[in-house]
Amino acid sequence: MKKHLLSVDDLTTDDVHTLFTTAAEMHDVQRRQVKKLPALRGRTVINMFFEDSTRTRSSFEIAGKWLSADTINITGKGSSASKGESLRDTVLTVASMGVDALVVRHGASGACQQVAQWIDAVVINAGDGTHEHPTQALLDAYTLTRRLGTLEGKHVVIVGDLTHSRVFRSNVACLTMLGAEVTVVAPPTLMPSGVDAWSASAGFATTYDLDEVIDKADAVMMLRVQRERMSGGFFPTGREYTVGYGLTRDRLARLGPDVPICHPGPMNRGLEIAADAADAVQSAILEQVSAGVAIRMSVLYHLLAGEGAV
Repeated sequence: MKKHLLSVDDLTTDDVHTLFTTAAEMHDVQRRQVKKLPALRGRTVINMFFEDSTRTRSSFEIAGKWLSADTINITGKGSSASKGESLRDTVLTVASMGVDALVVRHGASGACQQVAQWIDAVVINAGDGTHEHPTQALLDAYTLTRRLGTLEGKHVVIVGDLTHSRVFRSNVACLTMLGAEVTVVAPPTLMPSGVDAWSASAGFATTYDLDEVIDKADAVMMLRVQRERMSGGFFPTGREYTVGYGLTRDRLARLGPDVPICHPGPMNRGLEIAADAADAVQSAILEQVSAGVAIRMSVLYHLLAGEGAV
């Protein structure tokens, strides 16, 4: 692996399989009475989150602590950034304290790449703007692999607000790397500009018609409608969006009983996903949360304690 994890493109297929193998071992830690490994004893990991988060921040914190790292959380609202300090000054200040890794979430696309150029510590991208969220893609693919056995030739349908989704961008790269056939679905207003050229080079399909592909899906991933990133009317009403692109009770009935349903969270129940679908037997949503801790333990281990670690 490279020094940092800023993008799925930083990983090879072998890297991903190695991370999955280690994650499976880390997953066993969650079932222990004493959830502690000494692998990162003496290391310091700072979680710097300039955007709100429940799952990602908590799972990185738990992952670091279960590996015995000294883990500290810094939020934008609780840091000097709220007083007007620049991201560069904030990062350099924290890095000068001798930390080993920064886990960064920021609202600006490319922020994590910039941070990695400023400091010597390991940088892990926990989501930057509408760019990427590599550990989310890893945990999604890991969850589907545990459900389906292999992703080679499996048809994964990703549905929702693609324009504002960093999860979609990372997932397309990760899933196609592992041999999955990916189709992305969204209304025209939420389909990224230039997606046709991108899909041709990256090897995924696009459609505006969810009903056209849902019967052929081996797995379905619903994405949150990110209203906080929307500055205009991307669809007339929530009801209209649900009818066209929501995983409704009727669409749930068309899925096979073994077709996993994924969602990176948080969910807008009743908008992009019905409660029946979110809570269905085949739902893998809580498995994704559990997998998030295992994957992030694996990432921290390989970047900070594995072969070639700094």
